[in-house]
This record gives sequence, C-alpha cells and structure tokens, in this order.
Amino acid sequence: MNLKADVILDAKGLACPMPIVKTKKAMNELEPGKVLEVQATDKGSKADLKAWAESTGHQYLGTLEEADILKHFLRKSSDDETTEKNYPHVISNNELMDKIESDDSIVVLDVREAAEYTFNHISGAVSIPMGELDERSNELGKEQEIFVVCRTGNRSDLAAQKLTEKGFEKVFNVIPGMSEWSGKTEGIN
Repeated sequence: MNLKADVILDAKGLACPMPIVKTKKAMNELEPGKVLEVQATDKGSKADLKAWAESTGHQYLGTLEEADILKHFLRKSSDDETTEKNYPHVISNNELMDKIESDDSIVVLDVREAAEYTFNHISGAVSIPMGELDERSNELGKEQEIFVVCRTGNRSDLAAQKLTEKGFEKVFNVIPGMSEWSGKTEGIN
C-alpha cells in the first residue's frame, strides 16, 4: 500500500513534547488540505498527535507502524472548513445510509485525499480525490445517482458543483460527511 504525504517530518528519536512542537511548526507552513506524515519513534506520540490534531481542528488520519517507526498522517484543515455550503442538492448522512440499504445502483463518491480514504471510508465508495476529479469524472456514469462525500461537506460541495457543470444531473452533496458518519466503513484502522 502506498500512502503519499505532501510533507514528511522526521521526529525519530525525539521524546515528548518535541514531536508535537515540530508538528506544529510543520503544519503552520503547510497549505490547507495537504497531508503531513510525522515519523516518530516515541510510542506516546500516537495519542499525543491525535489529541493535538483534535484540539487544533486538524484531522488525524491514522498511524502506520513500520518496524519501530510510527508514521502518523495528519491533514491540515482550512479556515473555511465550516463555511456556508452552496450546492443546492444536499442529503444527510442518515438519508444516505437509507439509500445504501435500499438501492445498490447508487454511487458514493469519496473526494477526500487517498490517505484519508485508505484509513476509513464508506463501504463500496469510489475514491476520486478532489484534485483528480476533472480528469477522472469519465469513470462515473452521467445517468447514475452520485452521492458525494468528504470530511465535512465542503470539498464535496465543490465536487458536486464541478460534476453538475460537466453534465451530471443526479448529484447530491452529503452533509456532514465522514466527520460524523456512523454507517458501515472499511479501512486499515
């Protein structure tokens, strides 16, 4: 499995609180939406980074262990991840769960980054990260009902607008998305 981070931070051999101090600095320099991989050897760093991410509004994606190195993946959230949505056709998480149960022809499109999808996604969802949607929208059928999901409903709002501009007619933005999804999921966590 190949997880790509936008920036890799080496915090190996450092004890608490240094991995957090270095992560804070690296996150400040990162563009919103980008993924940071923090490589650490301190066993406590997993709980520390998860708590830090939650307290700052950044997203803790998960941790992979390779030999004695912990690779933590965090996504920098943007200042506008709570802004007003403006795509008109929205559906709630619960409505989508009902749809999934009753209709197997629908498409759940996950537009989060590949690392986010890999750690946790709705069972059967198609992964096309927002940045690849223009060149990969031909993988979707224009006649299908497409339910677009991201973490909070923001990227999916933009993706739904983009698909509609390309002639897709049955597109719905799922709100609030994966941040509060309680249905069936798959992933490596």
